[in-house]
Amino acid sequence: LTGIGLVMTEFVEFISGGNILLMLGFTALISLILGMGLPTTANYIVVSTLMAPVIVTLGAQNGLIVPLIAVHLFVFYFGILADDTPPVGLAAFAAAAIAQSDPIKTGIQGFTYDIRTAILPFMFIFNTQLLLIDIPSVWSLIFTVLGATTAILVFAAATQGYWLVKSRWYETILLLGVAFIMFRPGFLLDRFIAPYEQLPASSIYQEIMLAENNSNIRLLVQGENLEGNYISKTVVLPVDTSQAKVEQRLQKMGLNLIEVDEKIQVDSVNYDSPAEKSGIDFDWEITTVEKPSIRPSKYWIYIPAMLLLLALGFGQKRRRREQALKNH
Repeated sequence: LTGIGLVMTEFVEFISGGNILLMLGFTALISLILGMGLPTTANYIVVSTLMAPVIVTLGAQNGLIVPLIAVHLFVFYFGILADDTPPVGLAAFAAAAIAQSDPIKTGIQGFTYDIRTAILPFMFIFNTQLLLIDIPSVWSLIFTVLGATTAILVFAAATQGYWLVKSRWYETILLLGVAFIMFRPGFLLDRFIAPYEQLPASSIYQEIMLAENNSNIRLLVQGENLEGNYISKTVVLPVDTSQAKVEQRLQKMGLNLIEVDEKIQVDSVNYDSPAEKSGIDFDWEITTVEKPSIRPSKYWIYIPAMLLLLALGFGQKRRRREQALKNH
């Protein structure tokens, strides 16, 4: 009612400068603050109302399309984390009363334990297959689960500074690198081969007709919203392949397109359609069609990461053996 949601979006957009990781980091921090002193249900209502639209809006503007379930799990995780975050952490005060300890020290200790699992919600954002979304095969599911489990364990070892023995500073950095590669394997691959091929807007008709069953089309659109702001964003619309003609498939999406001065513009948007729900409005322009690139599987990147992890484990195991011999 106060419009604070729009203020939050503009605030996070300003301080993050369009950087996805900074945007997620600031959103997590604000969710942590908003969740302080709230019970679980109220916590979810607050963070999902105020902070979930921030990720959806800014992510779409920067080409990151995230399922709503992943966004809600992200903000809710950090909202709940406020329960043992000083100085308000209610769970920390309850635990301190039972243990007869200092509540602030208890909260700090609990927070240091919890923050090591804070990488998990970031996995939900960058690796939505963990939520069983877009799993193409059983092998993909196996690789996803094993990679995520390894990433969590390696990240815990890096943050506590101990694996088989106390880690050296460079080993901690390498462990963090391995954890990052394992939980976001497509990052390095994207640096060499772009995940999407940029096609002109005029190719939208051809790509819609070539779409496979139960597939989507990814579009870059731009235009003026109801607030008078000119924005550019990425949208993903489902293609109904049961329709024979391109016009019928566009209608199912909710789009009515026209060509003006060699530009593809939205003449109108059908009510309660996928196009309307994605935020497209009339007179907007479709600037680019993004088609998935043909490239090797992102899971190949697990091989060098695992080799590096084995090398680190071998070095720490040898150091542990040497320390045991010295002690004897």
